[in-house]
Amino acid sequence: MKQAYLDDCPEYLSAYLTYIKVVQDRADRTEEAYYIDLRTFLRYLKIKHGLCDKGLEWGNITIADVPFDLVKSFSLGDAHQYLYYLRSERDNSSATRARKASALKRFYNYLHVKAEMPYRIETNPVENLDLPRIKNKQPRFLTLEQSLQMLSSIDSKNRERDYCIICLFLNCGMRLSELVGLDIIDFSEENRTLRLFGKGRKERIVYLNNSCIAALNDYLPTRKPALDDERAMFLSSRGTRITKRRVQQIVEEMLERAGLSNLGITTHKLRHTAATLMYQHGGVDTLVLRDVLGHKSIATTEIYTHLSNESLKQAAESSPLANLPSNKKK
Repeated sequence: MKQAYLDDCPEYLSAYLTYIKVVQDRADRTEEAYYIDLRTFLRYLKIKHGLCDKGLEWGNITIADVPFDLVKSFSLGDAHQYLYYLRSERDNSSATRARKASALKRFYNYLHVKAEMPYRIETNPVENLDLPRIKNKQPRFLTLEQSLQMLSSIDSKNRERDYCIICLFLNCGMRLSELVGLDIIDFSEENRTLRLFGKGRKERIVYLNNSCIAALNDYLPTRKPALDDERAMFLSSRGTRITKRRVQQIVEEMLERAGLSNLGITTHKLRHTAATLMYQHGGVDTLVLRDVLGHKSIATTEIYTHLSNESLKQAAESSPLANLPSNKKK
């Protein structure tokens, strides 16, 4: 099914997004993410070349009419100016600028190598574009005590469903999209597994512990009749497949009930929490953790090898030299 945002695409961008979707077999959300990043680029070109009113709001700048000549004549120096614009005018973080620069490089590589005439370019002007350096930030997560506090505080009209959702997040480290996409048939109690579909519809199996099995068995008998999708594991109060936004609201509500709403925790941070608890308290190897989380690269998984402040404190205090008497002369 054609995505609505494709109506605002010039032909050369539409062809690239089709290439991403059909040839590279990327998911809809990946296609949309590239569209959003490249829409920023084309809006910038319109502003830079005076092709839209100065007072026009950013969100109202269309891109379907951006001439390919502006894209074709873009240079490495122009790319540096674009990144500066993203920082100074759009207030984009280094991580966001790096992502948009990466999207730009992939787009121009396509135009240079894969695109058909008249959109093939002879050289790739951004081939040597350096990506902005991203500051190493430790992922936010709940401690073991906070995780237990959250689970024990869950109470709502759909308590069994909401408890099951939080329990799966904290134990399995699944993505939000993976959770809302769950079908009943994906749960095998006999094998104690869940089948998940991650990025690019890549399938993986996660094994369930006793807590997850119990949460699912408590929830499924209370599951209301489905209004339009009998397969869906988690349903809204109306009987439709639960949405990402509703799950986010449930997490926000349960964090508030637990007195943890000031920590900046989101559904994705619960994924961080699950990984951190497995690594710190379960002794799970990073290679195994990579498979559990569905990461392509071990480098992505290694962010979870950080230690909490408490762990650092305990490490310091466990040194055999930690309690030597003072060496001060008397």
